[in-house]
Amino acid sequence: LQKLIHLLQATDDPLIQEQALITLSNSAAFSVNQDIIRNLDGLAVIGGMLPSCVPKVKEKALNALNNLSMNIKNQEEIQVFITQVCRTVESAPLNSDVQLAGLRLLTNMSVTSDYHQKMINSIPCFLHLLSEGTERTQIQVLKVLVNLSANPAMTRHLLRAQV
Repeated sequence: LQKLIHLLQATDDPLIQEQALITLSNSAAFSVNQDIIRNLDGLAVIGGMLPSCVPKVKEKALNALNNLSMNIKNQEEIQVFITQVCRTVESAPLNSDVQLAGLRLLTNMSVTSDYHQKMINSIPCFLHLLSEGTERTQIQVLKVLVNLSANPAMTRHLLRAQV
């Protein structure tokens, strides 16, 4: 895992980045690896891939963070990327793999109310995706909206959102 994280930091080759991110994502299926990746500063390295211009790299980084977000301590570090993930969801092509990967991460990050405030500005986008997206996109957006709606503090923001 340490060598993969170093490789991710050291290369500018999108194909290598993509493969390293896939491997890290698969490794994150095991809780012991989630802790190891966090302790090796892997969350920051993976999050550093989010601004990539290469859609596949961005998607794989979102997938890796999604798998790593199953751990509460990891969520505490991943939360710094929520605003960036929301912007990615908003700017990605409609129904794209990047958009869906971002929505899946936001679903996991919105299971508890700890980070809902960071998603408020994206509520209009979520509602737009609900009306314009394909069924896959709509289902993923609904998961985020259901999580947000479970928090009474979000009611006003959800009901006042301009679509």
